[in-house]
Amino acid sequence: MEQGYMEQVNVRQLVMEMLLSVTKDGEYSHIVIRDVQSKYNYLGIQEKAFMKRLFEGTLERMIELDYCIDQFSKVKVQKMKPVIRTIMRMGAYQILYMNSVPDSAACNEAVKLAQKKGFHTLKGFVNGVLRNLSREKDKIVYPDMEKEFIQYACVKYSMPEWIVRLWEQQLGRETTLQVLEGLLKEHPVTVRMRTQDKAQIEAVNTALTGQGGRMKQHPYLDYAYVIEKTDDMSELPGYEQGAFVVQDVSSMLAVEALGIPKGSRVLDICAAPGGKSMLAADILMRQSALDGSVEARDISGYKVDLMQENFDRCGLNCARAVVWDALEQDDAWIEQADVVIADVPCSGLGIIGKKRDIKYKMTPEAVAEIVKLQEDILRRAVAYVKPGGRLLFSTCTINRQENEAHVRWLQEELGMTPVSLAEALPRQVQTKTAKEGYVQLLPGIHETDGFFISVFCKK
Repeated sequence: MEQGYMEQVNVRQLVMEMLLSVTKDGEYSHIVIRDVQSKYNYLGIQEKAFMKRLFEGTLERMIELDYCIDQFSKVKVQKMKPVIRTIMRMGAYQILYMNSVPDSAACNEAVKLAQKKGFHTLKGFVNGVLRNLSREKDKIVYPDMEKEFIQYACVKYSMPEWIVRLWEQQLGRETTLQVLEGLLKEHPVTVRMRTQDKAQIEAVNTALTGQGGRMKQHPYLDYAYVIEKTDDMSELPGYEQGAFVVQDVSSMLAVEALGIPKGSRVLDICAAPGGKSMLAADILMRQSALDGSVEARDISGYKVDLMQENFDRCGLNCARAVVWDALEQDDAWIEQADVVIADVPCSGLGIIGKKRDIKYKMTPEAVAEIVKLQEDILRRAVAYVKPGGRLLFSTCTINRQENEAHVRWLQEELGMTPVSLAEALPRQVQTKTAKEGYVQLLPGIHETDGFFISVFCKK
């Protein structure tokens, strides 16, 4: 009976419900995909890959899909009912971006979905618009890049206009296009190998090969590896024993930039999911200093429990996870930390390539509120740093209001001194500002997320 139930799963209907959860109900895309993949883990590798590609691709290209559909539909996308709008976007994505799906199948399945959801009277409309799009897709007219750059970039890269304007103003047109291109590229998982045991590394690679995936060393750090086409990280050999942890290279680089002294007391005040804390703990344990420790804090009890599970899985006895609101002052830690890590809440514009709904949810008004929140947290962070101690201030965004402006603010308002990153970071990410104590990593230019790293010393 269970096998029969499994065969009845309509993957496209599943994707439609997932998309509605994000676009209509406001849920977060990375949580939606994680939960659905867990629930339907029994599906075959190809079905799961199709589901992930259709869900993430439709979400990622939504502005462009709407633009293209509007060229063939008398009823504009924003006037359609949410279910029909979602079905049309999915159909358009398959027609424009999924060569493995015949256009006729994309149209037929969209019609079936509309009927299944009770929209029998609209099946002709759905079929007509998508078939016209299929026939005329090579003739779609886009805005002119030279005359209408903002509109062109908005449609071509499915990026809200305010973000394109922000980056054009701050980065210039050429770099903005590189970043937009970079965000749309595939973003494979990166892991930090905690062991240098070649047999262990080879075991992971062999298991990946069996899944149709592969593993290769990242060019920036010898312990960082790029993993492509993995089905389930937790099933790889060595995971339960803590042989590796999932962590983006930009996050690893941030900890490398600190140059953590032997035996440091490290306080990570916005730690979840805990990658930086774990790397800091590994560095301390390698130093064989008995008095080194890491306290990783987050306001969410659920996230703190997950961090502690990872610490325990990896045998990081010098690290502990604690529930604490970063906005609340902790008198016991005033000027007690050798190192404070402040990876503060931000607009997340640097990780749009992985969390595709960020660009639709974030607003300029929200950014202004975030800037104030960041300053409040950084005041607390600076207070915990010992004289002579170090502060890491980092974000996963690309926005000078949240990043470079705070570098100046930390110096002028809080008396912190920038620490040159010229010796601490690999040459591939040495930007002009590294000697001034900060670097902005950019997708499309660097092989990382969009990430900001800065280090300060308290005199």
